[in-house]
Amino acid sequence: MYYRYHPFLKAFLKELDAKIIFSEKTNKRILDLGVKYCVDEACLPIKIFHGHVASIKNQCDLIIVPRIIKEKGGEFICPKFCGLPEMIINSIPHLPAITRKPISMDQKKSLDRWVIGLGKSITNNKEKIMKAYSKAIRVQESYNISINDKNYSFKIALAGHPYCVHDSFFNMNIIKKLNNMGVGVVTEEAVKKDSFENEINNLYKKPFWEFTRNSYGFCMNILKTHNANGIIYISSFGCGIDSVSIELIKNQVGDFPFLILKIDEHTGEAGVDTRIEAFINMLEERRDLLGNHISPFREHLYTHQDFI
Repeated sequence: MYYRYHPFLKAFLKELDAKIIFSEKTNKRILDLGVKYCVDEACLPIKIFHGHVASIKNQCDLIIVPRIIKEKGGEFICPKFCGLPEMIINSIPHLPAITRKPISMDQKKSLDRWVIGLGKSITNNKEKIMKAYSKAIRVQESYNISINDKNYSFKIALAGHPYCVHDSFFNMNIIKKLNNMGVGVVTEEAVKKDSFENEINNLYKKPFWEFTRNSYGFCMNILKTHNANGIIYISSFGCGIDSVSIELIKNQVGDFPFLILKIDEHTGEAGVDTRIEAFINMLEERRDLLGNHISPFREHLYTHQDFI
């Protein structure tokens, strides 16, 4: 979630004159530390988070471990996220203070309590805290993490949790790989969330997990609008939420090109490269069979028979 909210945290802490220590971008050393300290059964993003904490624990007085419960009413974040502070405390020795209060992003009082509590750990000047809070909100509102490459006639929709899609070490720099192959990328942040609602309402039951809602809504939007030639779903091996999300999407995609990349700490980059290249080659053959005069974004879902 730092990929979405780090501008808020950075602006808030800077206004309070706190010295901010950033861990390195995810790398092999961070991963090795995470594997060392985290329980084996955890998914790769949680192991990576442990690695980031372990890498900076001796450099700071406070580590921010946001316990984000939910962003939208009735839909919750992964339970591992909700328990991150306890996982960190019980796995990594000799820690400085860490934040532990829960945050419900859809409830202003909850966010207020968390931010003000964080501010009070740095300064007792409440006026300064509220001023920093207001500025942080403005900075966050102007931040845009979305990707929607415009200068490509051929595009892939990258679906999955934000840390899987945007952490270049985790996904082995898939965005750069695709761009180097002449393929553009579009992510869920580039699609208005309002367009997800109708798709979610068509489900038998509203999803309990927010990541399921976003991934499903985004993929269904791509199917309807054809704003991409195919979908690549980046998933962490062992993710319980994705085990539901992927099945829901697979039940709807029909013959629309859909590749699932499941990644853990043992996944080899060469194997991922081969699968991506084969997927793109398949899409190019599909386009050639349709003929260059047919737009890849036309609003018609071709059946398997169209390509025989």
